[in-house]
Amino acid sequence: MENNSGSSTTISSEEGDKGRKVLKSIKEFLRELLDIYEDTDRETTLETVKRDISFKGHNAWILIFSIFVASIGLNVSSTAVVIGAMLISPLMGPIVGIGFSVAINDIDTLKRSLVNLGVMVFLSVLTAYLYFLISPIKEETPELVARTYPTILDVLIAIFGGSALIIAKTKKGAIASVIMGVAIATALMPPLCTVGYGLATAQWQYAGGAIYLFSINSVFIALSTFLVAKLLRFPLVKYVNSKHRRNTARLASLIAVLVMIPSIILFVNLLREQVFVSKTKEFIQEVINYPGAEVVKFDQNYKTKIIEIYLIGRTVPRDQIEQWVEQVKEVPNLQDVVLEIHQGSDQSSELATKLSSEVRSGILEDLYVRNQQLVENKDARIQLLEQELLKYRTAGIPFAAVSKEAKINYTEIQEMSYANNLVTNFSSIDTIPTFNVRWSPNMEEKARKLAMTKLEQWLQVRLALDTVAVRALD
Repeated sequence: MENNSGSSTTISSEEGDKGRKVLKSIKEFLRELLDIYEDTDRETTLETVKRDISFKGHNAWILIFSIFVASIGLNVSSTAVVIGAMLISPLMGPIVGIGFSVAINDIDTLKRSLVNLGVMVFLSVLTAYLYFLISPIKEETPELVARTYPTILDVLIAIFGGSALIIAKTKKGAIASVIMGVAIATALMPPLCTVGYGLATAQWQYAGGAIYLFSINSVFIALSTFLVAKLLRFPLVKYVNSKHRRNTARLASLIAVLVMIPSIILFVNLLREQVFVSKTKEFIQEVINYPGAEVVKFDQNYKTKIIEIYLIGRTVPRDQIEQWVEQVKEVPNLQDVVLEIHQGSDQSSELATKLSSEVRSGILEDLYVRNQQLVENKDARIQLLEQELLKYRTAGIPFAAVSKEAKINYTEIQEMSYANNLVTNFSSIDTIPTFNVRWSPNMEEKARKLAMTKLEQWLQVRLALDTVAVRALD
């Protein structure tokens, strides 16, 4: 018994050692896989960040021309052109400089970054404003509208993009492809062009929303840079005067707190709003269903917590609407909303008067588009049939000419007719051109058979057909 107990203890000890070795191997593998501290070039990174902050000469002209390119791309709604403009834009430098300088307590670099960023923003907006002021095309495009309000996705892109950017800059031999990719993903330039568009066309909501989007992207890129620089433990700037050093450290910490706290609050608010919008759409798609009625439009307002749904078609009974009102309160994040149902078919209801001209025009436009599609489909079918008919006609047999030639070659022919015969073997159907010929009764049977064979061969060559049938009429 004692020996068995000792043997079991030895086995358990060996299994424990193996387990610890496996965990140690996994830990070592993950450390080598994810470690970026060892491959960080601190001196070169500091020089690169400070060099990219500078904004004068070549960088200024590159920015102006890239703004023109981006404005043209937004003006004609060309995503490819906008992406090309973002590739050559030097906007990222000062924003990274702000986050990096706060992380290392470098007030002088922070001042330079803020000044250069201000100049860049002003010059970008001015260039876009002048372009859209003189441009003959001032219609809203999807590319412009998409840059008028930030969403939670924009925040996430700025966070992860900013982190990727500073990590690429800190690596020995910076990864240019990552830097260019972040410039495209974070899309700093299009919002500034949209600000210029909003000012040039006096659409202040566009200008305000676009500058808000740009500010959000900039703040979270700078914040990501700050956090990565702290994580990689970049050395703080040393000051000879200890009092000045303490004051600088306090100021940098205060700036970091002032940036982080509003950023966190903003992130949470945008997340809640995005969840509200998503839950509203999900509720309408899954719950608001009634035979004969159709949802033509819905509006949701996160601030007022009001969801308005516009229906056309069959009138939905009041008890069904009340059931929907109760159901929406059971949906997470929609418990405190007010659900309003507007029905266009119930003209006696006061709710019908709330169908604004915008909604009515939207309904009419939708109906017009549907009818237009039906008309286009019918036109397409008619055109296809006409083409097939034309093809059939052009591919038809020139019977008049062929019959005259046949009469010249075979004087014994008294009558000739032509038709396409449909032949099937019950697995497929084939069309065979068939000529029916009445020969002179004085013609001998042997001569008639020979003439039939020669006529069939001649018709195949004359009409360039693989198969031709020739039949004798009695």
